This record gives sequence, C-alpha cells and structure tokens, in this order.
Amino acid sequence: MPAGGFSVSAPSGTEFEAKITPIVIISCIMAATGGLMFGYDVGISGGVTSMDDFLGEFFPTVLRKKHEDKESNYCKYDNQGLQLFTSSLYLAGLTATFFASYTTRNLGRRLTMLIAGVFFIVGVIFNGAAQNLAMLIVGRILLGCGVGFANQAVPLFLSEIAPTRIRGGLNILFQLNVTIGILFANLVNYGTSKIHPWGWRLSLSLAGIPAVLLTLGALFVTDTPNSLIERGRLDEGKAVLKRIRGTDNVEPEFNEIVEASRIAQEVKHPFRNLLQRRNRPQLVIAVLLQIFQQFTGINAIMFYAPVLFNTLGFKSDASLYSAVITGAVNVLSTLVSVYSVDRVGRRMLLLEAGVQMFLSQVAIAVVLGIKVTDHSDDLSRGWAIMVVVMVCTFVSSFAWSWGPLGWLIPSETFPLETRSAGQSVTVCVNLLFTFVIAQAFLSMLCHLKYAIFVFFSAWVVVMSLFVLFFLPETKNVPIEEMTERVWKQHWFWKRFMDDDNHHIVGAGKITANNGNV
Repeated sequence: MPAGGFSVSAPSGTEFEAKITPIVIISCIMAATGGLMFGYDVGISGGVTSMDDFLGEFFPTVLRKKHEDKESNYCKYDNQGLQLFTSSLYLAGLTATFFASYTTRNLGRRLTMLIAGVFFIVGVIFNGAAQNLAMLIVGRILLGCGVGFANQAVPLFLSEIAPTRIRGGLNILFQLNVTIGILFANLVNYGTSKIHPWGWRLSLSLAGIPAVLLTLGALFVTDTPNSLIERGRLDEGKAVLKRIRGTDNVEPEFNEIVEASRIAQEVKHPFRNLLQRRNRPQLVIAVLLQIFQQFTGINAIMFYAPVLFNTLGFKSDASLYSAVITGAVNVLSTLVSVYSVDRVGRRMLLLEAGVQMFLSQVAIAVVLGIKVTDHSDDLSRGWAIMVVVMVCTFVSSFAWSWGPLGWLIPSETFPLETRSAGQSVTVCVNLLFTFVIAQAFLSMLCHLKYAIFVFFSAWVVVMSLFVLFFLPETKNVPIEEMTERVWKQHWFWKRFMDDDNHHIVGAGKITANNGNV
C-alpha cells in the first residue's frame, strides 16, 4: 500500500469478526473513483493527440507532418512538446507523492483524497479551457498532483477499511477502476472525434465527472480507524471500527491497530531502516517490479494506442475504435486477476503472462517489419485485424499479471516498520519510469520503428527470468510470517536474513532482537 500509513493483519490463523457492511462497500466504491480518474487521464491523452483539431490548435508542426507523404510513417508524431503533454502528468505525480506521504499520515486518508479531488477539478478546468500550450501543460501538471495524492491515499484507504477476507479483491478494485477509466476515455474520444472543432475540449472536460465523484466521496466517507488511531483519536477510531465492521466485538482488531500505530510511530528513520541488509530483498524486488512493469511497454500502448494505430495506417476512426477494443480487453482481464491471484499464485500469473507478452510482441514486430515501411502502410484488413488481436493478447496478459501484481507484491512483502517508506519508494519509481516511457515512446518509435516491439519483448524475457529465479511466492502467507516462511527459505535471499536482526510481528506485538525497531 502507498506510503504515509501502516496496516495491520490478523495474527496467523486468526480472523477478526467483521461483516461486509453497506458503509464499507459504498466507501470503497467512492474511494476507487480515484482509480477511475487516473485511468481516464491515461487513456484520454492518446486519443486527443490524434485529433486534427487539437493538433492544429497546439501542435501545427505535428499536424503538417501527419499529412505529409514524405514524412516517415513512424515519425509523424515525434515531437517533444506533444510527449510533454502526456508525460508532464507523471512528473508532477512523482513530486506530489512526497507531499502526499506527509498529508496521508498527518491529515488522514480522507482529507488527502479531498486534496486530490480539488487538484483534479482545477486541472480539468485548465485543460478544457486551454488557450495555449502553457495552459494545457499547467492543467496536466495539476492533474498529475491529483494523481500523486490519490495514488497514495486511495489504495491505503481501501486496504484499511476492508475486512481481511476481501482485502485483496477490494485492493484490486483500484486497479480495475483504472482500466475502466481507460476504456471510458477511449469511448469518449471515439465520440468526440466527430465533433469539430471543439471535440477535444469535451474529451478533456469530461474528466470532471470522476473528479467530482472523488471529491464528493471524500466529503462524505469516514476516515479509516487506522488513520484516526494513528493521529491519537482512539475513541473516534473505535466508534468508526464498530460502524464499518457491523459489530461491537472489535476489541481484538482495535488493540492490534493501536499496537501497530505505536510501533509505526517508534520508527524514527524508516528510509534508513529500508537500506539495512535484512530489508534489501524487499527493496530490490519492489524497485525492479516497478521498472519491469513500465518496460513491458504497456503504457506506451495505452497512452498512445490511437496514435500507434494511426501510424500503422488505420484511419482516425478505426484507430480510436481499436483503442476502445483494447480498453475493454484490459477491463475484462483485470477481473481474471481478481479471481485467480489467491488461487494460482503470483508467480504463475507472471510467468504465464511473460510467455504471452513475448510471443504477441514478436508477432507484432514481424507484421510491422514486413508490412509497414517508412512510406507505405499496406496493412490489408486481415493484417490489421491480426495486429489488433496481438495487441489485445498482450494487453490481456499484462492486465492479469504485471498490472495489479506490480502493486500488490510490494504492499505485502515489506515488514511493518518499513512499509510506509518502502511503498513511497515503490510509487516514486513507478511514476519516474512512467514519465520516462511517456516522454520517450514516440521518439523511440521514430528511430527504432517496428523494432520497438523487439526492444520491449527483450525486456519481457529479462523480467520473466527474474521472476523465475528471484521472486518468491507470497500467496496465502501472512505478512508477519514472511521472513520465516519466504525470505529464509529462498535459495538467494536467505543470505540477507541475519538471525540477530529480524523482526517478529504477530498477535498484536513486535519484538526486535537487536533492540532497535
């Protein structure tokens, strides 16, 4: 879960008494609209940047290149300003993450979500009313600040308010809403592309719907018991816990949260703790999972799907239509992850997806290498359908593996005393590499041409080998038993687990044999 807080799980073999109450379901649906907003921002930029009206207003040189026959098919959209329109959101999100970590801990999850909603609304106003490129970029930066705050607070809110037995499914609800947001954006772009000359303004303005939903949700939901207790409001925290669990028998869970809060506050230097030898396996895995997640090439495809299909010779309508198809596949495949992650395990999903992603990307590279040259795009209907099918095959495998698991695995492997710092690093690395890919993709497409898919497929091989040899299975392992049952048993990572340094968390208490927490 993101930084700025702590979580608590029941001791091994224990489950706290809890009903799935309407207040929990409503709170989680409202909070997860933060994911909807993030997904909409990811999906909307690619469709808008393929619209001639938008390009004519802000990027006339790109519009000229797009319609000039002498320009290479692969280089029509190669423009740093155009890429900055997409990527500035993620750089702003990266910066905002540091502030969001503070507000989540000191002001609470609910207020942090409210701040995110306000940033989103102001950013939408700037984008929808943009008169020049500076106004457009400022709008994207404000949306990025919203992303930074929402990505910190929402997953943390979801994991803390949900009963233990449905926590995994409700946490993936955030990722599911991201995919629904992308699909919604693609559908909007498909409709607004026919409205001239202001269709693009409507696309950018409709982001206000999830922004308002998140803001209203943050106004009406209650803060989590963990957040209230962490800030010393014990009675209020207990009252909220009784309300969301639908029972008065909350003493065991309440005591566990109080103890976890005490421990979390005793950790004066969580980032320094994170660098200690015993925490190296979790840190290395968390950082590499975020880098690998971006180097699957998924965001390149999701950001720029309409632009990519345009490059391949699809007409504007067909390219947006194809992006809608990939968006729908993304949503459905994320549901597969919700169902299977606790049944077949994390490693199996990642390894199967590695094979599927590699084969689909190689197939796309071969088709483009043969059929799409610099100045001819003789993709017949059959070949065009094959490219869309291969892109969908790639997207589906990502959506049930690296998409949700890139976030889930770090959130369940860090020990309690470094979880805040660890997840802060996780979010920052993810946003940093999302920015890098967003800023570089169209230039890479211009220079590498079809080989860009060979580039990403080579990374898929590297990450699959890492999973095979270095990623332990964490399915059904309680967080407090991770050291004994996972790290100490792993052929490589066990060398980092010194007996005199490890922490034992369980039954509501923590001990540190070296005297330092």
